[in-house]
Amino acid sequence: MKLSKSTIGIIAAVVIVALWASSAYNSMVGEQEKATTAFANVQSAYQRRADLIPNLVEVVKGYASHEKETLEGVVNARAKATQVTIDPTNMTPEKLKEFQQAQGELGAALGKLIAIQENYPDLKANENFRDLQVQLEGTENRINEARNTFNGVVQNYNTYLRKFPKNLLAGIFGFNTMDKFQADAGAEKAPQVKF
Repeated sequence: MKLSKSTIGIIAAVVIVALWASSAYNSMVGEQEKATTAFANVQSAYQRRADLIPNLVEVVKGYASHEKETLEGVVNARAKATQVTIDPTNMTPEKLKEFQQAQGELGAALGKLIAIQENYPDLKANENFRDLQVQLEGTENRINEARNTFNGVVQNYNTYLRKFPKNLLAGIFGFNTMDKFQADAGAEKAPQVKF
């Protein structure tokens, strides 16, 4: 049986479209995996901070036992922050905002705890406190870097999905754009520390 030129042309067109769709799908999966991995790195940086907090609290507790309210605030904020989780493949703006808010509260509580050192010269000079403070500062930098990396990867992913004609396939295959981290409300104002 001999195929006509038009049948061969149709088969060739279908094969080309199928190969293109397959390639586009695989590229979308790759871009999505980069974004979810970047988000996992953000969570890892937050976990590092949460893991350091109990040690910092114990060191401060020994020097500033009457700062119980501040210490309890840090412990409670840490507990809240570690309970808020997000599935990066099904991230809603509301869940991302809740996650950011919990992490922001923890950061604010840590800021108060670090500020206590000004009232306690012995604590300021304590080697354990200094080491933990340096680690926390480094962790905060890692968190910021991880968030910036995540935002860049999400930008690439969203741009890839929204470009024509891949935007047609993205809808068919169920790929949706992702939200980025944004600055906390009021972040443009420097925090005030009062005792």
